[in-house]
Amino acid sequence: MTVLAVTSGPTVLWYLARGSGLAALVVLTLSMVLGIVTSVRWTNPRWPRFVIELLHRNSSLVAFALILVHIATVILDGFAPIGWKDAVIPFASPYRTLWLGLGSVAFDVLVALLVTSLLRHRVGHRTWKFIHWFAYLCWPLVVVHGLATGSDTHVGLVLLLTLACVAAVILALWWRLSVGWPDHVGVRSAGIVASLVAPIVLIAWLAGGPLAAGWSRRSGTPASVLARISAATSAAGSTPSSSPAATASGAGTLPAAPFSAQVTGTFSDSPTGGGGQVTVRLILTLTGAATGSLEVDLVGQPVEGGGVLLNTSAVRFGPASQPSLYTGAVAGLRGQQIDARVTSAGHSTLELVLNVQIEGSRVAGTLQAQTASSTGDGGGEGGGQ
Repeated sequence: MTVLAVTSGPTVLWYLARGSGLAALVVLTLSMVLGIVTSVRWTNPRWPRFVIELLHRNSSLVAFALILVHIATVILDGFAPIGWKDAVIPFASPYRTLWLGLGSVAFDVLVALLVTSLLRHRVGHRTWKFIHWFAYLCWPLVVVHGLATGSDTHVGLVLLLTLACVAAVILALWWRLSVGWPDHVGVRSAGIVASLVAPIVLIAWLAGGPLAAGWSRRSGTPASVLARISAATSAAGSTPSSSPAATASGAGTLPAAPFSAQVTGTFSDSPTGGGGQVTVRLILTLTGAATGSLEVDLVGQPVEGGGVLLNTSAVRFGPASQPSLYTGAVAGLRGQQIDARVTSAGHSTLELVLNVQIEGSRVAGTLQAQTASSTGDGGGEGGGQ
């Protein structure tokens, strides 16, 4: 079962989760580059070796702290069913199991790196060096995890930031492989080839995965996220079907407001073109005390959990003979509830309250309509999370 995951806007915790995740990637990239610089024993009068080592160690600690903030805010936000154990036990969460699991593996590796670095003199240099090689695994896992689970992967700035981090590590790696050439030429050549192939594979995966339509579902977003509210609320009231207005609805008119009706129909989402925006469309048919049709278009950036961060909207409402008799826009979004305000020449302005539940591509729910107050301003469009 699926829900239209739209609310009044991203929460503070959501911003902290995404911000700390991106900041962790940047700082972890800095630590990775400094670690490579340290491994070649590079030094400079302005940058003594001990300074580079200190920066490497401290940047690792900062990255770890940012990752802790990222984990805590994701869990506390509660948008996805992610628990504390999911941070350390890979591939156990029902939420995007593979991609979240990669993040858990990266976190476990980072913990091992930090612990063995702090206990370096006790675990021995060979053990420390062996475990430290896994840093080359930790960083790419963080990159893939962020792109696969991030709700803002479509945003150009996020893609550019990730690309800059990847480029920085590849350039540092090339430097590392060139030092001492041609010793171990086979290993060094394999490293260079891998560093050339990896970005191509990453871009191809992005195009067919996180940047493609329907990624939220294909990535493993569970029903518990796509359908947190199990049923639409019932209509607050009803207009007797025997009333003259209700009878007239079958003849191409709508009942006099206020009235309520049942709705059924279809749900779809598709790319709209530039900017990575998607269009979420509901095409609904009214039954019961009123008959007619209702279409709702929500256009915006896709976000984690299958919803949209709303930019624009359009609403069309009317009887079967005039499906666009009323037109307007969304005035507010609260979970599965959509508030809209529609107008028509020669008719009263209506305020619509739509409650829906979505299962696959099918939609069911209730609609309530009432005459808009003369002092209402029509509200504004909300965002989606």
